[in-house]
Amino acid sequence: MTASQHTPRYFALLPAAGVGARMAADGPKQYLMVGGKPMLRHAVDAFRASELVAHTYVVVSAADGQIDGVLPADLDGVTVLRCGGATRMDTVLNALRELQGVVADGDMIMVHDAARPGLTPALIAKLINGVGDDAAGGLLALPVVDTVKRATGVAPVAATTVSRNGLWLAQTPQMFSYALLLRALGSAPDANAITDDASAVEMLGLSPRLIEGHPRNLKVTLPADIRIAEMYLASGE
Repeated sequence: MTASQHTPRYFALLPAAGVGARMAADGPKQYLMVGGKPMLRHAVDAFRASELVAHTYVVVSAADGQIDGVLPADLDGVTVLRCGGATRMDTVLNALRELQGVVADGDMIMVHDAARPGLTPALIAKLINGVGDDAAGGLLALPVVDTVKRATGVAPVAATTVSRNGLWLAQTPQMFSYALLLRALGSAPDANAITDDASAVEMLGLSPRLIEGHPRNLKVTLPADIRIAEMYLASGE
């Protein structure tokens, strides 16, 4: 079977080496309790519950002392990689290099924020089916529905209204072939400029496909976001 004929497997990759500074918490936000269990565990369990996902990799820093209590070594379908880097991009790139030879070039990597506990197997399936065999990959995202303002000045002042036509808010997972994601991140000129994996792929001149996600898949960034996430988790929507 040639590379073009390779039937891809689907792998999840969760970078979880951040410190969560904006949460004003005592430790990394991925370990904060949301709906009765650590936030990271919600995301991991969504991938474990999907029959489409071959395996899930969680990437933490070498000094992480909490991960073993959240993801025991005998947890089926999950492997912890202790190769987190200084930035999110570094963490993902380090993990991809660790997986060289474990996954094939044509296998698909779904990179997901550990701070998005509202992911479901249905959203995972929607991403996989929506992207299909698009060589540029794709991501979950939401179309912008609010009026958008561009502010100016030290004290923000609404200067202009920006057309929301064609604007989407990126979510995760973001899914690309292993070879494409490794090339995109490896050639990115500035790790701090890569706020998501799709932006690195776009720098190669490709246009990842946008697959409509769901508001429940919000990213927990500020303390108030925890309550919103818990409402979605409790409702089952």
